[in-house]
Amino acid sequence: MEKLAVIIPAAGSGTRLGSRLPKPFIPLGDKTILEWTISRFLEIDCLLQVIVATSIDYIPTLERIFAKYSLSHSHIDFKVVKGGSERQNSINNALGIVHEEIELVAVHDAVRPFVSLENILQCIAVAKEVGGAALGVPAKDTIKKIDKEGVILETPNREQLWQAQTPQIFQKALLKKAYNIAIQEGFLGTDDASLVEHIGGIVKMVEGDRRNLKITYPIDLKIAELLIHEKQ
Repeated sequence: MEKLAVIIPAAGSGTRLGSRLPKPFIPLGDKTILEWTISRFLEIDCLLQVIVATSIDYIPTLERIFAKYSLSHSHIDFKVVKGGSERQNSINNALGIVHEEIELVAVHDAVRPFVSLENILQCIAVAKEVGGAALGVPAKDTIKKIDKEGVILETPNREQLWQAQTPQIFQKALLKKAYNIAIQEGFLGTDDASLVEHIGGIVKMVEGDRRNLKITYPIDLKIAELLIHEKQ
């Protein structure tokens, strides 16, 4: 299996969760959200590098977490980089230190701690074949397109609409090319797949699991606490 690196942007604030701590460092059970997230990838045999981008104030915290992981996963290179003003900047900083021998790069939200190993492996297989893979689920609600005044313009066909999740996994050369062109053109995408789409790269959707929620609002944290209690 291709050698894999995972990049985890973890510079987000906890404002919408009503927390002074950044979201990734909020406790969830006996670990932080970020530690649960990292642990999902440590089961993958081909994982050789974990890079977390965070604010400068939390770099020492991450170094302590990585020191603990390094004891039991000595074959993995754990790195921390300073996050940028935008998520895209953080990931670009991390891409700059991906090892030469790495063939696939996964990007995963720090606050999605429930992604399954099966889904990660499915994305790896698809990315190896076509260039890029994005985990997602079919939209379950009717989606409306509106104008600036809130007037509904159209109702897109829901059968063609999916909610993107992470991880999104790409062949390294393709992702680096997408980031380099985005920087040159000043293009700001909403996710990594949008950058690859921008240069005409192929990204295939892989159906995921609705448990792979992104912890953003207080209700999400409540659901996450129930899921952790169920696991434990």
